[in-house]
Formats: sequence, C-alpha cells, structure tokens
Amino acid sequence: MREWPPRVKVCGLTRHDDAAAAAEAGAHYLGAILAPGYRRSVTPETARVIFSGCPASRVGVFVDAGRDEVLAAAEAAGLDAVQLHGDELPELAAGLRAAGLEVWKAVRPRGADEFSGAARRWGGAVDALLLDGYTPDAAGGTGVRFPWAQVATRLDELAPGTRLIAAGGLRPENVAQAARLLRPDAVDVSSGVEGAPGVKDHERVRAFIAAVRALKREF
Repeated sequence: MREWPPRVKVCGLTRHDDAAAAAEAGAHYLGAILAPGYRRSVTPETARVIFSGCPASRVGVFVDAGRDEVLAAAEAAGLDAVQLHGDELPELAAGLRAAGLEVWKAVRPRGADEFSGAARRWGGAVDALLLDGYTPDAAGGTGVRFPWAQVATRLDELAPGTRLIAAGGLRPENVAQAARLLRPDAVDVSSGVEGAPGVKDHERVRAFIAAVRALKREF
C-alpha cells in the first residue's frame, strides 16, 4: 500500500512568504520552476531565497536541461530533488541520481496506454513518476488533468519502489477524489491554489492540505 494520506507538494513558488505559508500548513515539498521562459520561472539563486528557512524538501523543475546545468542549479538553489519535465532520457536521470539527487520524471499521459509506456520506460529508473495533464503548447503547469480513471486501471504496472505523484488540475475541491482513485504517494498543486500566476492564495493552500489530511480518517 502506498503512503496514506499522500504527501503534498506546492509548486510554482515565486515568493518566500508563499513558501513559508505552505510549509507552515504542512506541505512536505516546495517546488520552483528553474526552466527559463515560463510565467513562474525563477533563477536558482532566487529559489534558494524562496525556500530559505522552510522545513520542507526542495524541488526544482527543469525542461530539457543538461546534467551539468541541472547539477549547478541544484547546488545554487539547495535542492533535494529535481523534476524533469521535458524529453529527457533515462541516462540523465541515472547520472543525477548517481550525484546524490532524488529524481522525479514528469509525464503527460493522454490515456492508459501512454501511462503504461511511461511506466515501462521510467519505472525503476527514477525515484518518482509524476503524472501531469497534456497540452500541445506547454510542458506542464497548465491546470489540465490527465485521465484519472484510465490511468487508475494500470497502476499495478508501475515498478515497485517507484513513487507515484499526481499533478495537473488539482484543487482543494477535487484533490480528495483524485487521491481516492489513484492512491498516489504525493499530490502536486500549483495553479489550483493561486490568485494569480505565481502568487499563492494562502487560504486555498491551507484548504488543499486540509483536504488531503482529511483522507487519513477514511482508511
């Protein structure tokens, strides 16, 4: 059985007070977009400031960056884990894990077969497989869901020891439904708790984490 209730990651952070509020509310992971060119992108140095003093694991999101670039950014930002959101190869993940980083691979399945393919390719090669919603014009962070019900029929195909993280379109109002169906190790939210891109609504952050914590009473 996976960990229950799931852990919570609040991603797309651009301000220290938002990170501090998320950590205080009980977020286990804090995430920053270190790939340039996105609405919530920050530099590694800014990410370190955003994360400073927060008692949570620090995750940096990258899109098609090379090994040396990721390692340099991880050191500058003080990361515990890296999330690969592009067309990276398993060899990159292996190199980053060998350097001591936890590696999450984001995939955007449009159906059960695409999830199965990702599970075969990445299961055992990374620490966690993160499932996000697909849009043709963005690598993630769009608030789009992946097909929960279709993926739920194939969850036993994920390699033992590879954690499952659910992202994409999660909000305080629907995170419990997604968690019950998918039984992930963690849930990841960004736009679902924002007042504006990169600006978190602290009440919604608290509501999201409370909704996840409430699941503990169900089992």
